[in-house]
Amino acid sequence: TERLIGDAAKNQVAMNPTNTIFDAKRLIGRKFEDATVQSDMKHWPFRVVSEGGKPKVQVEYKGEMKTFFPEEISSMVLTKMKEIAEAYLGGKVQSAVITVPAYFNDSQRQATKDAGTITGLNVLRIINEPTAAAIAYGLDKKGCAGGEKNVLIFDLGGGTFDVSILTIEDGIFEVKSTAGDTHLG
Repeated sequence: TERLIGDAAKNQVAMNPTNTIFDAKRLIGRKFEDATVQSDMKHWPFRVVSEGGKPKVQVEYKGEMKTFFPEEISSMVLTKMKEIAEAYLGGKVQSAVITVPAYFNDSQRQATKDAGTITGLNVLRIINEPTAAAIAYGLDKKGCAGGEKNVLIFDLGGGTFDVSILTIEDGIFEVKSTAGDTHLG
């Protein structure tokens, strides 16, 4: 009867599979008729419907059918993350940098930015996940003096496997190539 996010949602999926939403990232910024969406839909216990050619997730809530765009689902997750960050920091979070897979197209990036805006965040930037990994590791500062460096980022995620080649020079990151399997992880 309440909205659960994260572990709380995962812990009850067996009891309520058709109303437990996951993989919104696989829908965001895509068209309903996209071959990837059609293929993925065959594996999900929840229902995906088309509205204006865009996918919407359908759930039952208190006896009524409700539908949500992927951006709305993502904004629910971002809202939860914002609350966690605010509790940890002891203050308001108003702005964010959001990461996306390097293979995301412009539509997927914009839809992700829209999810941040729905959350009430000032989205400062959308950056590639491999770039974020390199920054988190400190590659923007470590050993990059003396010219351009080539870096391989290997990302075995929860549902995907990505490999990206980046060049780093003077603190500037550029994704040169990306490959992987969107259904291995």
